[in-house]
Amino acid sequence: MSDGGSVRADVWLWRARFFKSRSLAARFVEEGRIRLTRDGTETRIDKSARALKIGDRLVFAMGGRLTAVTVTGLGERRGPAVEARSLYAPLADGRPAALPPEPGVPSLGAGFGEDAR
Repeated sequence: MSDGGSVRADVWLWRARFFKSRSLAARFVEEGRIRLTRDGTETRIDKSARALKIGDRLVFAMGGRLTAVTVTGLGERRGPAVEARSLYAPLADGRPAALPPEPGVPSLGAGFGEDAR
């Protein structure tokens, strides 16, 4: 449970429905794949027990997309999707940005189009 002002990072990610299970969320956090910005200071979260507070900003990549959100609620349970979306607000224009392609990896459209004729 939350102490009223904070909640574990893995629990919040699970409640906000970014992960299907809390153990998947915990593994993701422990791999150091989430950046946390609080009070203008950016750090990398590497422990699932790290506390998140309202106003924290998180940035992480999942499924080839960069997700940047602000924590707007802590939640009391893993509820329906509508309830989960109330726990965060997207940063910037609200759309997740695609990650740049990795060097040396051809894009899906490579070899197609007018140049390939």
